[in-house]
Amino acid sequence: MLDPSFFSYVTVMSITPGPNNLLLATSGVNFGLRRTLPMISGVLLGCLLQTALAGLALEWLLSWMSAVRLPLTLVGCAYLLWLSWKLWRAAAPARREKAQPMTIAGALCFQAVNPKAWIMATNVALLWSAQSGLMPVMLGFALVNLPCILVWAAMGDRLGVHLQTPWKRQLFNSVMALSLVATTLWMLADVMR
Repeated sequence: MLDPSFFSYVTVMSITPGPNNLLLATSGVNFGLRRTLPMISGVLLGCLLQTALAGLALEWLLSWMSAVRLPLTLVGCAYLLWLSWKLWRAAAPARREKAQPMTIAGALCFQAVNPKAWIMATNVALLWSAQSGLMPVMLGFALVNLPCILVWAAMGDRLGVHLQTPWKRQLFNSVMALSLVATTLWMLADVMR
């Protein structure tokens, strides 16, 4: 049986700012909640896949994670910096007909280089899979994570109504891009310690 600490941990990790939530809020602003639903699905599926991998191969994963922590973080940070640049340069969708939100597959693949998602999945597997079983942990994770990430996309959707002026949209995208850069620099500083 899952204890309250599981729900508390997954809620805090799912609702606090991080790469997924910043991208979901930005997508909500730029494309609306409905068009962001595939991205939400990809984030959730990616996190569940990570939790399954961590739970099924825990001992191997722990030794592997220490060996690839730095390269995985560097690749993830490079990708975050690239996303930051894309956000910084993003115009409102009305001016850029080809702009599209991230797909299910894109969001799912993003989890592979998202250090916060790996930390969350590994901790969940470490702390609760052995005592509660992998399937209850994954179900509990999905039930807690989905509303948390949905909040970010919905906030972005509502905020998008107020950001219809091009300069306001550009300002928002710039702040989100700088937030991703700050997150990236924090992760790099942490891994270099």
